Amino acid sequence: MLGIRSISHCRPRPSFSLVSYQHRFATTKSYDPLRVLFCGSDEFSIASLQALDHERRACSGRVASIDVVCRPEKPVRRHLRAVREVPIAAVARDLGLPLHQIDTFTGWTVSVLAKMTENTAYPDKPPTHLEGPMNLIVAVSFGLRIPARILNLAKYGGLNLHPSLLPEYGLSNRYAEGFSKTDLDRFPGPAPLHHTLLADRKTTGVTLQTLHPIKMDGGRILAQTPYPGIEHQAKTVEELQALTAPLGADMLIQSLKNGSFVPPFQDVGWYSGYSAPSDFQHASKIGPKDRHLDWTMWSADDILRRQRVIGPLWNMTETLINSRNGKRREAKRIIWEHGFQLLEEECHLFPRTGHPIIVGLHGPAPKVFIRTCDGNVLVADSIKVEGEVATEAFRAAKRNGLAPFPDGLDKPTQLPHDFVAFHSPLT
Repeated sequence: MLGIRSISHCRPRPSFSLVSYQHRFATTKSYDPLRVLFCGSDEFSIASLQALDHERRACSGRVASIDVVCRPEKPVRRHLRAVREVPIAAVARDLGLPLHQIDTFTGWTVSVLAKMTENTAYPDKPPTHLEGPMNLIVAVSFGLRIPARILNLAKYGGLNLHPSLLPEYGLSNRYAEGFSKTDLDRFPGPAPLHHTLLADRKTTGVTLQTLHPIKMDGGRILAQTPYPGIEHQAKTVEELQALTAPLGADMLIQSLKNGSFVPPFQDVGWYSGYSAPSDFQHASKIGPKDRHLDWTMWSADDILRRQRVIGPLWNMTETLINSRNGKRREAKRIIWEHGFQLLEEECHLFPRTGHPIIVGLHGPAPKVFIRTCDGNVLVADSIKVEGEVATEAFRAAKRNGLAPFPDGLDKPTQLPHDFVAFHSPLT
């Protein structure tokens, strides 16, 4: 058994924290040297892996070994002709750490977790341990739930770093003490960074919790950035990730030093001890529905913020195309791949919200103007119809029948007006 306070041969570890702040931790405890199974994926998890490996190299008495688990590479892009590897895989190889790439824990061999090898000298004997079984699982932005059968194999269970101030018990009894419902949106779920920015929250933080065998983000809070978190000016997920990743790495290492992951656990959540509310916002995984632009409900600021945080937005629109039986209507998806800019000057061409107009047809570069529900106007330089590449507004609209152009039209300068509206509003 290792007493953490007795270790004196460890070299000092440089701080991975960008901001100085006070953690709340349980009292120092003792534990065996850690054989860690680290499950991760992105830059947020890479910072924690690098900090953990630095601790292994600088102080072998605390961290004995690290194995890394991540998802396998996936085919991407059109026709799935390219593959994309999870970023942490390359980092694990560079650090010389054993790497296991799996897409599910179903059927995953327990011998990998236990770090066993077959006894070739005595085949009839059970496998022997090389270094002993893994005794701690750490999951950071992993994307898969660690099943109970895997957690139960680790003496110290599992830890999870989450880039938000997770709720555990809640604040419903503290409304009278100055906490509003806005304060309660603490984003448990797989995409907290995205939802922090989408909700325009100006503070953030990190939570270290135990891994619950059934519920995602349902463990005991062992360490947490003090309420109300740290202020930030991040506009993109990458910027917010760059802020929270070193904070999380530092929190993880501090927890290993004081042994807060060793039972009995001390709950140190920022509002522990209060009854759980039912109105926390779940930070669900970002999907196509989150990018479906709603012109009737989203202001110009909402649209530009979503564009910045989750990438190209999309709409459906009605087209009128030629067929053997004459003109026929067809719904097509428009992807605003190159995004929008806010029109600064006054414009009076828009009778309906969300009804695009191509403006500047007599000029060198026609653009798409769309009025938002709050009276602003957004401008797009190009149009991408699903299945095609993004194209200059006039050419894309004419080729796909988005607007009522006369047959035989070659150049937009042949039109009597400098603008033309789409057949129908965007949906």
